[in-house]
Amino acid sequence: MANENDINASDDQALADEWAAALEETGDAGQSDIDALLAADSGSDRLPMEEFASSPKPNENVSLEGPNLDVILDIPVSISMEVGSTEINIRNLLQLNQGSVIELDRLAGEPLDVLVNGTLVAHGEVVVVNEKFGIRLTDVISPSERIKKLR
Repeated sequence: MANENDINASDDQALADEWAAALEETGDAGQSDIDALLAADSGSDRLPMEEFASSPKPNENVSLEGPNLDVILDIPVSISMEVGSTEINIRNLLQLNQGSVIELDRLAGEPLDVLVNGTLVAHGEVVVVNEKFGIRLTDVISPSERIKKLR
């Protein structure tokens, strides 16, 4: 046990030494140097950084137009459809095999939940498109309602 503590202490000391060496390489840049760089840079032709609020006001319309959203429109997100869910105990989970049926909390024919990165955005029904499953959206949650759910 004491041997393991010695190894952890030596690893911590090695990490501390690496940080100390890296800080020495950077030189003596103090707060006054940083302030001088910022003051010199303020005269350049840069546009001011936009402030992003945590969320829009309830009466504010959310739109995909404007320059502030252009940078995020190509970010991929995960979309999934949830048929239903249930809870079972581990004993029953271990007894599952091929052909087992698990009863879910949804009725047959009830709309599926459409989730984007785990957040509910719509409801829909299953369709077949070119021999693949698809979903026809029947009810889309408004952007303002989605933002309210995030709070």
